[in-house]
Amino acid sequence: MMPVRESRKMKWMLGLAVGSVCALAGAADGGTAYDYSGAYGWEDGGTILGSYGNLGYAENVADPMGGSGNVLELHEDPLGGTPQAYVAWITGLTDGDIVDVSFMGLGHNDLGMSSTRIWGHYTTAGGEITDYDGSASGNSTYSGSDWTYLAHSWTFDGDGGNHGGLVVEARVYTTSGDDGSTYVDDISVGVFDMDNSGGIVIHFAAVPAPGALALLGLAGLAGRRRRRG
Repeated sequence: MMPVRESRKMKWMLGLAVGSVCALAGAADGGTAYDYSGAYGWEDGGTILGSYGNLGYAENVADPMGGSGNVLELHEDPLGGTPQAYVAWITGLTDGDIVDVSFMGLGHNDLGMSSTRIWGHYTTAGGEITDYDGSASGNSTYSGSDWTYLAHSWTFDGDGGNHGGLVVEARVYTTSGDDGSTYVDDISVGVFDMDNSGGIVIHFAAVPAPGALALLGLAGLAGRRRRRG
């Protein structure tokens, strides 16, 4: 686990339409060559893919710490419970596939902010992102009072074919005196396709800027590096 950063890491992202794919060869964490990888930094006005619980709103805003670029604000309202924002959805996974995810989180009660952590759940085979099929658990590390690197690695369990995808959640935790808001930025996803079955798709809640639709052809690039025999 990397320590709290003094400033947000440099953004690197590919903005695609909501529900489109990101299947590109590369390194989701800047060093590891995955079979599939992608990243998103909320620079195109996108927010989330969906949510559960008492999430009052999800907005694309300026960095509250004064950094450059936009970030995702998640606000709990009414207070109580644990709202979940869906920030990525990986489909086409099979048993044993390894999914590494990280994002930057901001918020801690000494700032009067809520905190966040990374979590996950499964969706049903052939279902939509709203079709919940059990918790996938996550990391117990919470965001701090500066931008904090949060990460988790999942080994996909298909549950005999019942699980069809993995949803990455940014969970919001608000205590007395917090203002209800926490912040997320720079999500990256890397997948090892352990049986080389292909068909893995990474979804982000991106909104294409004017003229960016021409870039959607990039979604057809199937990144296949270091295939396993």
